[in-house]
Amino acid sequence: MVLEVRVFGGLEKLIPGASFGKPMEVRADQGTTVAGLLKMLQIPEDQVFSILVNGVHYDKGNLLSDGDRVAFFPPIGGG
Repeated sequence: MVLEVRVFGGLEKLIPGASFGKPMEVRADQGTTVAGLLKMLQIPEDQVFSILVNGVHYDKGNLLSDGDRVAFFPPIGGG
């Protein structure tokens, strides 16, 4: 299946060729979870705070489907 993946907040530095907020086409096997996608992309799970799939918050155990748009955000500090 084909996924559209976007990474934000410095996570793009973990993926060669990735750019902040720019869509990347990623091919994954049917039955891939969000956690499986993170592993494929070599993004440590503890570096991801928020996950959106098609604009809806997802957990790391949720299954992905062909054509899903996935966005990963790190924890953001501030005050």
